[in-house]
Amino acid sequence: MTQPTARPTTQPTVRPTRTQGTPADPKPEALPITVVTCLEDRAQVTRSGRIGLTEGVQRVLIGPVTPLAVDRSLRAEVVADDGTATAIDARVLRAYTPEPANGPGPDASELRRLVHELRTQEVELSRREERLRGRLALITQAEHELRREIVEHTGYGTTDPQRWAGELDRLSAEAEQRFADLHALTEEKSALARRSRDAGAALDLAERAPEELTATVEVVIDADRAGSAELRVTHLVPCALWRPAYRATLAPDRRSIELECDAMVWQRTGEDWSGVALSLSTARPTLAARPPSLVEDRLTLRERTQEEKKQVEVDLREEDIAAVGKVAAGSSGAAELPGVDDGGEVRVLAAPGPVEVPGDGRPHRVRLTTFSADCTPEAACAPELSEYVSQVVRFANDAGHVLLAGPVELVRGSGYVGRGQLDFAAPGEEVRLPFGSEDDFRVVREVTESRTTAALTGRTVITRTVTVFVSHIAAPGAEAPGTVVLRERVPVSEVSAVEVKVRRDLSEPAPDSVDDQGIVRWDVAPAAGERRRLTLVYELHASGRVTGL
Repeated sequence: MTQPTARPTTQPTVRPTRTQGTPADPKPEALPITVVTCLEDRAQVTRSGRIGLTEGVQRVLIGPVTPLAVDRSLRAEVVADDGTATAIDARVLRAYTPEPANGPGPDASELRRLVHELRTQEVELSRREERLRGRLALITQAEHELRREIVEHTGYGTTDPQRWAGELDRLSAEAEQRFADLHALTEEKSALARRSRDAGAALDLAERAPEELTATVEVVIDADRAGSAELRVTHLVPCALWRPAYRATLAPDRRSIELECDAMVWQRTGEDWSGVALSLSTARPTLAARPPSLVEDRLTLRERTQEEKKQVEVDLREEDIAAVGKVAAGSSGAAELPGVDDGGEVRVLAAPGPVEVPGDGRPHRVRLTTFSADCTPEAACAPELSEYVSQVVRFANDAGHVLLAGPVELVRGSGYVGRGQLDFAAPGEEVRLPFGSEDDFRVVREVTESRTTAALTGRTVITRTVTVFVSHIAAPGAEAPGTVVLRERVPVSEVSAVEVKVRRDLSEPAPDSVDDQGIVRWDVAPAAGERRRLTLVYELHASGRVTGL
């Protein structure tokens, strides 16, 4: 008898399953803002902090955060102590909680309850006022009806003076009483409005209105084992702005200058930035959001006429003198983009320490750097542009970074003298900054012109004489600002048919220098009470073919 053969059986392999490490509705954890990068019209906010993790896939809620967070810019990064955690997903969850219709909630402050009560009383007084005015209107209408009845019955010969007199007296007394009540109600309403306005202003300063729209950030994390980790959440927010600002202080001896480089920061993102590491960037994230517009530029070529071939047409135009470090404006006349002039390259500046920027939408000044530099003072005057002598200083940019274009507050030995504009300056570049006018000088400019034309050749000579009077009206013995640099200009010809000559022999005194750009310079040092006269004579020689002068 054969023994039955036992059949081998296969036992199923039991694999451990990953457990969900968090409950269905975890409690939001506060993750403070640690790093903020301000762009020209928005900000990049980074939150970071340590959180506890359990084994498995879990949801971590970070909040509350501003509901203005841009969803597509949200990024989450988790760094576990043992490197076994990964951020799988991140999203912004928003919730709308309307204000209670019956008044502030149970957790509202006494000041907010007072404001609500005062406004409720204002509404009740307004309703009482409407009722009183309605009763007055009815009394006035009844009085008009009674007077019409008196006129009609008197015309018919039916009169009742006693009843009419009683009715008129009763209506007059009723109207007088209602007017008195309305006057008292108006007084009460005015006093209540003042109290409500004062309480509302105090509430705006004391606390912020409860947010109806709140948001939290949900981060899904997969952790191999329990432990702690560093979580960083980064996103963009609108309603943030910054601009450079400066304060320049000139030493009493005018040989050194101190420049304070600041940043004015505005933000109304719904959160306060407390103790954050602030960086300021000139990047424009929306610059490439729209392609540039293409404009048709049509060129037409034609043959010149015989008359045009015989003539040389010239014209006078104004042109800025380009300098190293400055970007010349385009000849197309296109409007510049609004924002910070960064020289065409993205610049990033950083605050030296933690910064406090409340989210109240007001400008807050943040100190970036401060440096002192030796400067060269100059009393400059361009009589063609202005009759004032301005104190101008030149110094090198020793800040260690670029100076972005922005407003600058000017301070001299006498105190605050006004505001100016600081142009973009690279590190080490010379900066020119005016510090207001010198009140001890008066400048008067006169121009005369004569024209002669040769009979045979038709050659035209235009002679212009520029006379400048400089008066130093300070008292004798007063401290002089030094040498006054006067600059005039002469035309610069770009065609051979027109020639410009500066007549040094007729100019009195002769100019100290004349550069290739047509700038004529004198260095004058008038004493107190002295008056100087400077004369510049130059000629424009044009051939007979030239037209337009």
